[in-house]
Amino acid sequence: MSMVFIFSKCPAILNLFNIKVTGKPSFKNIMAAESEEKALRYRRAQSVTRAEEITEQETKARKSQQDKPIHKPRDSLFSWSSGFKNFTGLVNWGFLMLSIGGLRLCLENFLKYGFRVNPIEWFVILTGRDEGAQNEFPSVVLIIFSVVLVVASLLIEKALAVDMISGKFGSILQVCYLIILVTLPVAVLQYRGQEFSVVGRTTVCFIYLILFLKLWSYAQTNHWVRKGVKGKFSKNTLRRQSLSAPNYNELINAEQDQTIEEEKGDAFAVAGLVRYPDNLNLKDLFYFLLAPTLCYELNFPRTTRIRKRFLIKRLLEVVFGVNLVLALFQQWMIPSVTNSIVTFSRMDYLKMLERLLKLAVPNHLMWLCFFYLTFHSFLNLMGELMHFADRHFYGDWWNANNIGTFWRTWNLPVHKWAVRHVYIPITEMGYSKTTASAAVFLISALFHEYLVSVPLQMYRVWAFLGMMAQPPLSVISRFAEVRLGPRYGNLIVWSSIILGQPLAIMMYYHDFALQHFKAQEQ
Repeated sequence: MSMVFIFSKCPAILNLFNIKVTGKPSFKNIMAAESEEKALRYRRAQSVTRAEEITEQETKARKSQQDKPIHKPRDSLFSWSSGFKNFTGLVNWGFLMLSIGGLRLCLENFLKYGFRVNPIEWFVILTGRDEGAQNEFPSVVLIIFSVVLVVASLLIEKALAVDMISGKFGSILQVCYLIILVTLPVAVLQYRGQEFSVVGRTTVCFIYLILFLKLWSYAQTNHWVRKGVKGKFSKNTLRRQSLSAPNYNELINAEQDQTIEEEKGDAFAVAGLVRYPDNLNLKDLFYFLLAPTLCYELNFPRTTRIRKRFLIKRLLEVVFGVNLVLALFQQWMIPSVTNSIVTFSRMDYLKMLERLLKLAVPNHLMWLCFFYLTFHSFLNLMGELMHFADRHFYGDWWNANNIGTFWRTWNLPVHKWAVRHVYIPITEMGYSKTTASAAVFLISALFHEYLVSVPLQMYRVWAFLGMMAQPPLSVISRFAEVRLGPRYGNLIVWSSIILGQPLAIMMYYHDFALQHFKAQEQ
């Protein structure tokens, strides 16, 4: 009715659409007017194409003139609309500037502290022997002793496979040896820690923690397989009492399942695959312990040969990388951290910030070297030696637009273990994904604190709090990614990596130095 009123009061509008006014406007005339209006709107939508045609005609006309025009419609290269993406020269410039800045810092370090690199001390440090000990290598001895716990885990699995012990009692034994595995370094270092170097204590804790994760996976995976196999065997053990209809159908189904299992067994034998419990032997277990993975499987993907050239490259990278990291630590990190003690004791915030930024550069370089040395060089070296085909050890974490993506891509062996053995089992128990994620970060925080507090023999919570701060920081980075763009989320990720780690290092070293110096004064 409103449209009728408008058209009846505005004959000029009807004349615009070439509609004759004959008394009251009819519904047909109104529909015709609406169709004409849509056609007009469509013609207006084509104005962009018309403008381009006018621009092209104008360009042709300008070129035909005698003033030799050289200008045309173009955007600046730094504009998003320009479509320009080749910034290779700027990347080279940035790399060159970083190299020059690093060289200047190196010269400043040499002029201030002298040449502090001593390769002879590296062997002492890597073997775990303290400077005061004589002809003792306690770290090596403690690592060799871990074989006892490894063999114990295999014996428990064998006993469970042949029903020598019950499943509940076997689970209790597995929990006990896992607890012993993770607490043994704590007890030994608490009473004999003065015989170990700091690097030796760190190496022991790191290896024992890796064994803890691997044996956890070994026990849980064998539990899954054993549960499935015994479930199938229970179907095939029906007693032949009578041939009544229900029992007869169950017997037929059991025989069919048994036939299928035998056919699968033949297929497994042809493919060379191992079935439970044939995997329970020392060769299989020690292969898993040396393989570059934390998740156990009965049949890992294997390569057919060892690439000698690839192996030599990775070996040289490992040797060179270890020496580079030790040299940077000895020449650059130790003086920077040592000089920050007084500043942190006085709580001078401006100088603390200056020391933090000064320590961030060598710490970040060492972290990048450690990443490449560990996840690319060493793990590929072990994968090549062990014919391990899955080399997906890291993702493109440098492109992560939020903290959550970074933690899912930078350390894939640990991420796969956490998802397979913590996250999925918790969600299958009926808990929410948020609860499962919180449990993963809690376990990760405990492990990080374990790797720092136990070697330093100084129990603080800085590493634990740093890991537990990652979920809220992930929310902040995700908010920045959505509201401000992926680039700002990536900047938050890099800022947390570059500034967060040196802050934790200085806090721990400050507490360590105060405790150490007080002990010496007493």
